[in-house]
Amino acid sequence: MTAPAGPEHSRGILAVDSGGSGLRVALSTVEQGVLGRRSSREPVRTGARGIDPGHLMEQLTPLVRVLTAETGLGGLTTAVVGAAGFSTLGEALRDELPAALAREFGVRTTALAADAVTAYTGALGPRPGAVVAGGTGVIAIGTDLTVWRRADGWGHLLGDCGGGAWIGRAGLEAALRTHDGRPGGSVALLARAEEQFGPMPGLPGRLYPRPDRPAVLASFAPQVAACAPDDPVAAGILRAAARHMADSAAAVCPADKQPQVAFTGGLFKIGEPLLVPLQEELARRLPHARRVAADGDPLDGAVRIATELAAGALTLPEGETMLYVVNRAP
Repeated sequence: MTAPAGPEHSRGILAVDSGGSGLRVALSTVEQGVLGRRSSREPVRTGARGIDPGHLMEQLTPLVRVLTAETGLGGLTTAVVGAAGFSTLGEALRDELPAALAREFGVRTTALAADAVTAYTGALGPRPGAVVAGGTGVIAIGTDLTVWRRADGWGHLLGDCGGGAWIGRAGLEAALRTHDGRPGGSVALLARAEEQFGPMPGLPGRLYPRPDRPAVLASFAPQVAACAPDDPVAAGILRAAARHMADSAAAVCPADKQPQVAFTGGLFKIGEPLLVPLQEELARRLPHARRVAADGDPLDGAVRIATELAAGALTLPEGETMLYVVNRAP
């Protein structure tokens, strides 16, 4: 008679979501699902070769040690690390992290993923479609399950069109137009801007020197949404944001295979003033796609990818800058 598989006898799975707000970690097994979660608020540093694998391991190791003690998980065989910036800043991670995970935890199969890939997988799972991930910035990612396609995600100076920083900047521009007496401004947004940031002449000095400038701009996006029901300028900003995001979704969504489209990320918590025009724009641009609610977040996506890897059933397309898989001998 075979004993039931407890954590100490199961294939341990490590899932990691590394982003601008720190690390989130989950341990799970194929048989039992997620057993425990932990997080750290310190973001992983970026150096000359991109995301710093040494600093990531410094953050990750104590979290995993605590989780293995709490869950009784006997060993880790599979790890998936989803990292913001991996597609352009992942050289050092690819070179060093799989070996570090093998040395520290005995991991034999490691997948390194762009955070857009884990966001997609958390939202839709292994199904064809497109996901718009919106926060301070915005990126769209899509797949027909043979290749990945991405659009935007180029940062607040070059793109991220329709994201939180884009909306906040447009709202502050409208406030400054009214302050100056130029056309196209908004009295309501000026009042909100002065309430949040103080007198407008001092705004550049308070904003431009800050290293977290995109986040500061994005902090004004909820004010734009709050004004939108009664202010046509604010409503127009959100409709323009919706058009930008629909453009990105249309650029990556497969043309066939009955694709699904989902939104994920904190930006969409600002609610109907953004969601209603976005749904309208998507219906116009992607009439063949079905709009669905996101199943989960990027950490859930990392867990899904790791579970498929551990079971030998990965269905998502691989690629060096999007989903990079390394198998090491036991």
